[in-house]
Amino acid sequence: MTLRVIPMGGLGEIGLNCMLFDDGGSALLIDAGLLFPDDTMMGVDYVIPDFSVLRETAPHLGTLLLTHGHEDHIGAVPFLLREFDIPVYGTRLTLGLLRHRLAEHGLEASARLFPIARDARFRVGNFDVEAFPVCHSIPDAVGYVLRCPDGIFVHTGDFKIDPYPLDGVPTGVERLRAISAAEGVTALFSDSTNVEREGVSPPEKFVGEALAEIFGQAPGRVVVAMFSSNLLRIQEAIKAAYACGRRVALCGKSMVRNVATAIDLGYLALPSPDILIPVEEAASLADRAVAVLTTGSQGEPRSALTLMALGEHKHLKVRPGDTIVLSSKFIPGNERAIAGVINRFFLAGADVLYEKISEVHVSGHASVEELRTMIAAVRPANFVPVHGEPRLLVRHRNLAREEGVPRVAMLRNGDVLAFSGGEMSLDGRVEVGRRFVDGKGIGDVESLVLKDRVHLSQVGLVMVVLAFSSTTGELLYGPDIVTRGVVTESGSEALVEGARDEVLRAIEEIGADARTDTAVMQTAIRSVVRRFFNKRIDRKPMIVPVLLEL
Repeated sequence: MTLRVIPMGGLGEIGLNCMLFDDGGSALLIDAGLLFPDDTMMGVDYVIPDFSVLRETAPHLGTLLLTHGHEDHIGAVPFLLREFDIPVYGTRLTLGLLRHRLAEHGLEASARLFPIARDARFRVGNFDVEAFPVCHSIPDAVGYVLRCPDGIFVHTGDFKIDPYPLDGVPTGVERLRAISAAEGVTALFSDSTNVEREGVSPPEKFVGEALAEIFGQAPGRVVVAMFSSNLLRIQEAIKAAYACGRRVALCGKSMVRNVATAIDLGYLALPSPDILIPVEEAASLADRAVAVLTTGSQGEPRSALTLMALGEHKHLKVRPGDTIVLSSKFIPGNERAIAGVINRFFLAGADVLYEKISEVHVSGHASVEELRTMIAAVRPANFVPVHGEPRLLVRHRNLAREEGVPRVAMLRNGDVLAFSGGEMSLDGRVEVGRRFVDGKGIGDVESLVLKDRVHLSQVGLVMVVLAFSSTTGELLYGPDIVTRGVVTESGSEALVEGARDEVLRAIEEIGADARTDTAVMQTAIRSVVRRFFNKRIDRKPMIVPVLLEL
């Protein structure tokens, strides 16, 4: 038998994590995550893998294993389950967070969810699956050991090696070391996100200590922005606020929802039953008695934090004496939006603390020395870096070579990696693709649509409306010319009149007989108007002829 491993996403980008393991008789996926859009994906809510290719690539797909509850690992699960009715395995918190996603899509009742312990061992198809705990920025995270006839494979998921895990459960390095010594590991698939950082990632408890100091010293209210899934940090912030005599208001839909889920499942403990207050009650308390935990750390346009910065939040108006803490990494691409929010807070008289100037964030991913430790513990015969952009995958591949791994492979999404008799080889490619989700539309926005959106944002739109007789070709109405995003309305009159004259001249040259051919007319009008605007103002707006036959 031959085991095929195919990354469906996550190799070449940060997000979209999804990897297929297929031995020809049974197949499973590890994670099904989404990717948040970049600046070129105008109007797109998020991106998911194109699961339709699995119908031919792995028709016997039987299981989904989830490593943890972040959106870049579980966000695409509802779209997968629409196409494949397969069981989903994950820890209790991961499945608890997933339920919210499934409910939004009307799938919560039909989904088959199986909670597992962090050291569970179970069988799915031809795979013997063993989970092992990992430290990350969300509780209840795991990696997986897959045993099958073609070898033993370790997938770390997202991890760090925290010497002081807040939940008391360290990353399962010792268990992996024991498996390696007793059985040997065919291949290690390891998280590459933080490979550019030397040393080790600081423990999460350092942030809790920093927040406690901030809560104690701040003269007024403290607003802490973080990812709503970072429940370990939320727990530390609540403990720190309580120790400093502050009540805590939760702000943002996902923050309120995730905290409620974590409390219900026992992953978040309140130091006092009345520590949490509705955000609308925060204004009635003394400033030094208030802490606010909010979403919006990436400067998202309509997030609670951005509304506060703009002075548009319904319940919280920032004022001098407030302290704003951005307890998260600046994700590449969001720097400008975050800087804009920070500047607005400073202008409002608040003090702002963020990663570059204060110890208010630590990474949930392993740095170089932790990655070395993982490689040394597993001692794989083969190594594959996962979860990262190309530069990260290359650096992690080179690190594995330095550590003496005999064979390393750097994959792209869709590459087929084959294992047979312990030997690793590349075995072609599968066109995996991705799908854009825009509102309720799934896959109806393609690269051509995005190209049009970018073009419109850069050069604007000119619409030319005309009506002709369907029998004689006589011009009955127009041309009416409307511009958007080309020139100001006050400065467009002469320009529009000139374009109108050009269209009339072109129609005259075409002749009445040809005017009943819509395609010919559209091409001629588009050409003459584009040429006119390019000559007059050196711009090439999108031209949309609208022809009516009466």
